[in-house]
Amino acid sequence: MAAALMMAAVTMSSGTAHAENFFKMLFLGTGDVRPVNPVPGAAIPYKYQRQRVRYETNEKPGTIIIHSDDKFLYLVEGDGKALRYGVGVGREGFGWRGNVKIGRKAEWPTWTPPPEMRQRERKKGRILPVSMQGGPQNPLGARAMYLYDGGRDTMFRIHGTSEPWTIGHNVSSGCIRMVNADVSDLYERAPVGTRVIVR
Repeated sequence: MAAALMMAAVTMSSGTAHAENFFKMLFLGTGDVRPVNPVPGAAIPYKYQRQRVRYETNEKPGTIIIHSDDKFLYLVEGDGKALRYGVGVGREGFGWRGNVKIGRKAEWPTWTPPPEMRQRERKKGRILPVSMQGGPQNPLGARAMYLYDGGRDTMFRIHGTSEPWTIGHNVSSGCIRMVNADVSDLYERAPVGTRVIVR
């Protein structure tokens, strides 16, 4: 059954997506497919929970500003206020800075790990699917906002996660990950074209 599940995941593909190497699946002799080393019941610290905060900036309301070192994403509201969300960011060697825009958005997106990620993970003994249909176990989570630079897909996303305990850590291959409730909230507030500043 595990082989059938993998084959089904491999044959489903729509678009290109980039996700983190936390997709670690263990194929058990029983035919079950389960995450390796899950951390059940891990709570997100209060400071990484969504909240309205004081935030001074000259950026226009609606701008998204990500402070990678602090693991916070701010949605500027104006009048010195912003909605602040906790995020997971790129691990060592995968962090980045820049100004981009949301080029497109997707609900329960398909995950298509880039060939270089699949090759990198294969060297570690982890076999990633060519593609994985959207759903609760998908590394991209409930929503994805695809980041573009000058009309070109950067391969980086702001997306949900099937591993909420990773929020507040350097864990990704460059994507900005959020808990599903938060990315769904941001998804409704940030239209295509939204400016995103990663610091």
